[in-house]
Formats: sequence, C-alpha cells, structure tokens
Amino acid sequence: MIDTSARLLRLLSLLQSRPFWRGRELAARMQVTERTVRRDIDRLRSLGYPVDSSAGTAGGYQLAAGSNLPPLLLEDDEALAVSLGLRMATGGTVVGMEESALRALAKLQQVMPARLRTRVRNLHAAVLPLGPAGPGVPHDRLVALANACRAFERVQFAYEDQQGRTSMRNIEPHALVSTEARWYLLAWDVARDDWRTFRVDRIAGMPRGQGERFLPRKVPGGDAVAFVSRAISFEPYALKARIELHAPLALMRERIPASAGRLTRLDAQRCELHTGAQRPEMLAYHLAMLCVPFVVIEPVALEKHLQALSARLSQAVRASGARRSRAQGEAERAARGPGR
Repeated sequence: MIDTSARLLRLLSLLQSRPFWRGRELAARMQVTERTVRRDIDRLRSLGYPVDSSAGTAGGYQLAAGSNLPPLLLEDDEALAVSLGLRMATGGTVVGMEESALRALAKLQQVMPARLRTRVRNLHAAVLPLGPAGPGVPHDRLVALANACRAFERVQFAYEDQQGRTSMRNIEPHALVSTEARWYLLAWDVARDDWRTFRVDRIAGMPRGQGERFLPRKVPGGDAVAFVSRAISFEPYALKARIELHAPLALMRERIPASAGRLTRLDAQRCELHTGAQRPEMLAYHLAMLCVPFVVIEPVALEKHLQALSARLSQAVRASGARRSRAQGEAERAARGPGR
C-alpha cells in the first residue's frame, strides 16, 4: 500500500510538471508498465483529480481543469488566498521566491475550474502594489510563458525593442528570470538562430502557442540566471568593465543587484564585478558610491576617467580648504578689531 501511494504521488507530480505525457513516457519515468500507468490514472480519477486521456499513436494523458479542485487539497477560499499570495510573491514581495511562485501559480491555475479562475483574475486586478515597481506585466502573460517553458512549446509574439520597433518573434522559451523590477524571458530565437533575452513587459498581448514541441537546448554556461544577468548588465553597453572589489562577495551582492552587474568570488575578501555603461563617468559615479576599495582591470578608458576625476576632486578639496582658511583668517582679524 505504501508503494502504491508513493507511486500515485510521483505520477501526480509528473502530470503537474508539464501539460502532456505519453503513456510510454510515464511508464519509463516511473519504471512500471503502461498497464500500471493506466490503473494508477484510474485511481487518481477516483480521488477527484481531473486527468484527460486521448487514444492513438499521439495519445497520452494531461491534468486538466475540472468542475472542482481535487478533494482534500484546497477549498475555494483557500485557493484564492494561495493564488493571491503566489501572485504577490511573483512581484518580488518575497525575495528569491519570484520564479518558484510563478511555477506554483502556473500549476495551480492549470487545475483550477473556470468559475474560480474568473474570481482569481478579478481579485488580482483589484490588488495594487504600493511603492516603486517596474513596468506592469499581466500575470496571465507570465503564466502563459511559464507553461510554454514547462511544455517545451514554441510560441509567437510581437516584441518592441529599445528603439520602439515592433517585430514578430517565433521562439523556443526556456526560462523566466526576475530582477528587482522586471521579468525577462530567455529563449532561442528561431529566425535568428541564436539565444535572445526578452523583456516581458515589451511583449505585446498574449503569447500564442504554435502547437509545436521542441527539444530543450543547453543554455550557454548552464545557468539561465547568469546568462540573463550578463545579457542585461554587460552585453548591451558600449563600455564593458571588469572591476576587482576589495570586499566580500556577500556584502557586494547586497549593494549591486543582478541587473547592474555579475559578481564572482575571488577569495574571502575580494570579488570581481562584470558590468557596463554607456559612458565612463556614469560607471565611475556608481563605483564611488559603493564605498569600498577597488581596482580597474579593464578598460583603460575607465581608468583614465578615474584619474581625471580624482584630479578634479583633489583640486576641489584644495580650493575648498583654501577658501575655508581665508574665511577663518578674516573672521579672526575681525574679532581682534581695527589696529590689532
């Protein structure tokens, strides 16, 4: 009985991990026969889990929306509360939980009945964040992209670039990555035959599924978050810089968000920053605001600008000191009075 229960939980987890499974795929993943899979599917249905099936060579199983949530999981008001909590977490209210919350929200909405999905949309529309935030992104768009990532399904959408030009993109979505204020989609651009990072707020409307599956590709470097961080903080800028910071990595991560640069540990007291800017003076200002010692590895243009900036600041300090000395002298002479 314990083995059967564990197998049912494993089967349910697989069905939730992507929208569609063939029977032989489930059997191989669970190391059982296809007949056992069919029996376990029937057991899930008897427990109230809405599992659809289709016959034929292209047939298989998918966890579908039913008239009620599965028993012993969530009541309607509980589902609304969980959905709202997950939606707030996708907006960064719980640091580090944005992407996990989005995946959970996508799974929850996959089995949520239509009447409850309507209530959830109304609730989300009525809840507004207070305080600074990035460009608004409809949560339905995020959920659609998350589902496409999980299902390995090609999607198409209209995308507006930095110059305001709009083009149709046919892509293979691989990962959604959140920063402090924005969501980014990492995808393989079919027409350009290369990886691209898309700002989700620049996608027009809802992404349209193409009904075509793809085999997932290996992300360069094996880390989607690192790839996106490099793409938005380093690659787009005319000036690319490497800075050795004489401070622990943990401290610098508190001061430098992933959207502003990529940090790597050198040792217990040093780390290296890869970042970029359009002009050296902008980068020099931000480096000075870090309030830690640093060494410019590259480029030379940044080093020269820091030298010029240092000379101007030193001159300003000397001029300020001289002015203060003159003012102090005049005040002292005035205090002594005439003829003294």
